[in-house]
Amino acid sequence: MRAIAGTVRPDRVDSQGVELPAVDTVPEPLDWLPNAHAVKEWQRLAPILVANKLLSVGDLSTLGHLCSLHGKIVQLWAAGESPTGHMLAQYNTLAGSFGLAPAWRSKVKPVGEHDAGNPFQKHKQPTA
Repeated sequence: MRAIAGTVRPDRVDSQGVELPAVDTVPEPLDWLPNAHAVKEWQRLAPILVANKLLSVGDLSTLGHLCSLHGKIVQLWAAGESPTGHMLAQYNTLAGSFGLAPAWRSKVKPVGEHDAGNPFQKHKQPTA
């Protein structure tokens, strides 16, 4: 909308950021994952993320933390306890960083894909 209105400021335009190589084969679970639930979650999520080009070499630790937190939450539920609100919020944030929640899915782009730009840029209002 700012581009159409002619109010785009270069200092507020999102940069593309650093490009890290995409992971093209499903990596083995990290050796520090704390329990079987965490490993199982890695084995479930990693193929999905690789297939959709949503996993780069820099994301492996973050995926590990997501799976680790998942494992801890499952252990708590299995023990008849409830995870803290902070744990659930942290899990939601980590899952969102991979586009694993409906509200976040449209905000995550596959590794190596760039936004084509604003198709309305050529219609920018002339400045005085």
